[in-house]
Amino acid sequence: MNLVDSCGWLEYFADGPNANFFASSIEDTNNLIVPSICVLEVFKRVLQQRGEDSALLSIAIMQEGKIVDLDITIALNAARISIDFKLPLADSIILATAIANKAALWTQDNDFKGIKGVKYIQKP
Repeated sequence: MNLVDSCGWLEYFADGPNANFFASSIEDTNNLIVPSICVLEVFKRVLQQRGEDSALLSIAIMQEGKIVDLDITIALNAARISIDFKLPLADSIILATAIANKAALWTQDNDFKGIKGVKYIQKP
């Protein structure tokens, strides 16, 4: 299973320099999980930058994967992860979701660099 962090989705949608790094995971929808917090983050950013139509189109593409809602188990594990790794709230939820679903986490967010199970590429 794969989970692409919000920054990876945004890079992919913008066809940025690291888009190809995320493409295989995003396009393999049978093995893709999408935390609901990533939906929030991506929708907000695309809405700000490109408007509602583009934001809704982005979310439709994200929904081709399996959306994973924040439940009590993920929330409690995210709190522990946040303390252990000193991660911000959203990042800890994303990592907890990946761990709960035995998914590789694909990202260019430096906060995740060096964490087991994370596929990291440096942001250009």
